[in-house]
Amino acid sequence: MIKTIQLSHGSGRGLDDLLHEIILPETGMAADAVLEDAAVFPLQKGCIAFTTDSFVVQPLEFPGGDIGKLAVCGTVNDLAVMGAVPLALSVALILEEGLDAGLLRRMLRSMRDECGRTGITICCGDTKVVDKGKADGMFITTSGIGVVPAGRDISAANARPGDRVLVSGPLGLHGIAILAARKGLNFASLAVSDCACLHTLVEAMLAAAPHTHCLRDATRGGCAAVLNELAAASGVTISISQDAVPVPPEVTSACGFLGLDPLHIANEGRFVAVVPEKESGAALSALRSHELGKGACMIGFVEKKGKFPAIMRTAIGGTRVVDVPPGELLPRIC
Repeated sequence: MIKTIQLSHGSGRGLDDLLHEIILPETGMAADAVLEDAAVFPLQKGCIAFTTDSFVVQPLEFPGGDIGKLAVCGTVNDLAVMGAVPLALSVALILEEGLDAGLLRRMLRSMRDECGRTGITICCGDTKVVDKGKADGMFITTSGIGVVPAGRDISAANARPGDRVLVSGPLGLHGIAILAARKGLNFASLAVSDCACLHTLVEAMLAAAPHTHCLRDATRGGCAAVLNELAAASGVTISISQDAVPVPPEVTSACGFLGLDPLHIANEGRFVAVVPEKESGAALSALRSHELGKGACMIGFVEKKGKFPAIMRTAIGGTRVVDVPPGELLPRIC
């Protein structure tokens, strides 16, 4: 019975024991499965979407999720906001010598459960073990493949003047939950990460608003970074209303105490959508009818390119620039 990860588990018989005792059973793969060097699956109709991401979050477990769930959701969401239906996932583990095997089992089980809920398959992977102190427990790298149905054209460069800007739910919960767990901030302890796979929510919205122009998940850099990225790629200005931006009380209070802007705080289960005006009402209704989009709001609109990429109409009647965060405000949030 493996109790802690040792350097010997990085190759040879030790790796074989690790694979068959922990990794294969906890990810739901058959113990007698033939371990090939690559997964092979038939070509699908439509365009192939392919993405990759690495996850180094600390702590490994936090309110609302853990590094295993985060690795699946982050990759699925990168596919979903391109309009792709997720199909398959690769998982590469970098494990630190001394890692508790029970913790590893929980993280792999979390990945398996999230994949089961989304219908995506873990089709291939890799495992490495490094010296103690070199990996903060574990790092995970995932790559995902999905299929974009014919006719969909979603791109950061597609925003047009007159479009409406929507967010799929309240902002800032993931970043504040991570910060509270890491630093023991009792005043922010009510924050629970919004970490979730968004592909079913995206599909529901696209069914109602098939001509959606842009989608982007608001992870590092938060909503502010997304607004600036979309505006720059499309050559437009995005104008939002402060009163329309959904920010939960626990995020508002934490940001007020710490001097942070809620628009800069990372999310892991929220996206920004840019939709033609005539489809915006249907899109908003579709989002709000889905369990993951009940707090969706229309926060602004797209206009011709002005002096700044993104601006906000404030609650007191003024206007301010929505800047990209100057740096990583909360490191190691994903």
